[in-house]
Amino acid sequence: MFNATMFNYQGKNVVVVGGTSGINLAIAIAFAQAGANVAVASRSQDKIDAAVLQLQQANPDGIHLGVSFDVRDLSALDVGFDKIASEFGFIDVLVSGAAGNFPLKHAYPLLRRPNGNIIQISAPQASIAMPMQVHVCAAKAGVDMLTRTLALEWGCEGLRINSIMPGPIANTEGFNRLAPSAALQQKVAQSVPLKRNGAGQDIANAALFLGSELASYITGVVLPVDGGWSLGGASIAMTELGELAAKM
Repeated sequence: MFNATMFNYQGKNVVVVGGTSGINLAIAIAFAQAGANVAVASRSQDKIDAAVLQLQQANPDGIHLGVSFDVRDLSALDVGFDKIASEFGFIDVLVSGAAGNFPLKHAYPLLRRPNGNIIQISAPQASIAMPMQVHVCAAKAGVDMLTRTLALEWGCEGLRINSIMPGPIANTEGFNRLAPSAALQQKVAQSVPLKRNGAGQDIANAALFLGSELASYITGVVLPVDGGWSLGGASIAMTELGELAAKM
């Protein structure tokens, strides 16, 4: 059975933007369990406080903090990353999981050195056209190309940049909106070659790997963590869900 303690992030500083719920919270907790100091950021102070408490429970010896900002507010980003810098000094791993990816620019001075690491959270819509998902398809396709381009530009400085493309992950807001009933969620599971919907821990495991020295020669990669869903089941399942939604 996989355990986050298989990875050693003692003394490492990790920032998870959007890290107060769903997949991103699972990632933040996994890094804390592996020994990292973890900062999470989101818009809701209540969610931030709850997430920091979970991080402290996962790793009582670590330094954990939360910052509140909207990624669309550049001045708030400055303030937020100044707070992170004053506490951590530098960042080893940035997980960019919020709905925007502006934190890349603001975190760059704290990451700019060999072994700095950025992990972006993409989506299957980046490469698979899905009905009623045009906004996500366009945005996430841009995120994936941003990953590849910055991997080229920043590789000479030792920075690695990769994306994780989650499949259908149970108990997340996005999945519950797309498949709001148990019957629909089971229908999605049957469209996955491995015949199950994923868990937040599946994505966290991939993030732990990509942020580690085991992945030191991997950059510019968009890694599907989806049970094979993107091989064909995704477009079929989402078309069926779209047709059902249109009838409601």
